[in-house]
Amino acid sequence: MNHTICDSLGLVQFLTMVGEIARGVSISQFPVWQRELFNARDPPRITYAHHEYDETKHCSNKDTMDFDQMAHESFFFGPKEIATLRSHLPQHLRKCSTFEILSACLWKCRTKALGLEPNEIVGLSPFITARGKVGLHVPNGYYGNAFAFPMALSKAGILCQSPLEYALGLIKKAKAQMGLEYVKSVADLMVLKGRPKYKTKENYLIGDTTHVGFYDVDFGWGSPIYGGPAGAIPFVSFYGRFRNNEGEDGVVVPILLPHHVMK
Repeated sequence: MNHTICDSLGLVQFLTMVGEIARGVSISQFPVWQRELFNARDPPRITYAHHEYDETKHCSNKDTMDFDQMAHESFFFGPKEIATLRSHLPQHLRKCSTFEILSACLWKCRTKALGLEPNEIVGLSPFITARGKVGLHVPNGYYGNAFAFPMALSKAGILCQSPLEYALGLIKKAKAQMGLEYVKSVADLMVLKGRPKYKTKENYLIGDTTHVGFYDVDFGWGSPIYGGPAGAIPFVSFYGRFRNNEGEDGVVVPILLPHHVMK
C-alpha cells in the first residue's frame, strides 16, 4: 500500500472488489476517482487553527525521543479493561466510544511515561474520516485519502494530573471540528504554506481500524486471520481488532517508544 493512493477505508474497498473478481461474483462497488473533491479553493483561505501543522516548536525537551533505542510493544484491551476505564468517568460520559476512551487513556499514560516538564505542550490527533460527514459528499467507492487529523492540545502537567474526562473532552472537541470547512481549510493551508509536515515532536497520532472491514475481505479462501497495520511507527498507533489467547475479542494497540519510556 502507498498512502498517496488510498486510505484504510479506500484500501478495503479496493481489496473487496479484487476479492469479488477472484471469487467470480458480481462487483458490488466499482472504484471512484474524483480527487478534485479535495482541491483547494480559489483563492485559498485558512479558516481554522491547524495546530497539527504549527511551525512553532512546542517542546524544549530534546532527549525524550531517542530513536536509537526503541521498543515496540502491543497492549490488549478487552471488555474488562474497557469497562474499567469507563468506570473512571462520570455517568453522563460513559457512553463515549471505545476509541475515545482508549485514546484519552493512552494519551495520558504516554505523556506521563515521557516525563515531560509540566508546562510543555502535548498534542493528540485522531484520524477522522471525511466519509459520511455533512456537506462533504464523498461518493461510495472513493478509495483515495479522505481524512484529516485535528489536534487536541494540553499542557503535560494538566493532562497528567487531571481526571480522564479532561483528556476525553479535548478529544471530543477536536473530533467535532471535522467537517467541510475544516477539510477545505486544510487543503488551502497546503497550498499557502507549501505542504508543511505534521509536527511530531511530543505529539501522538491515533487511528481506529477496528471497523474498517479488513476482516471481511475474502479472496476465496475465507476470512483472514488478521487484517490491518503490521505494527506501530514513531508517533503513530493504529487500533486493531484482536482475539487473545483466552478467546477474548478486543482491541490491540501497538506502540513504539524509547526503551526507558516504554518501561
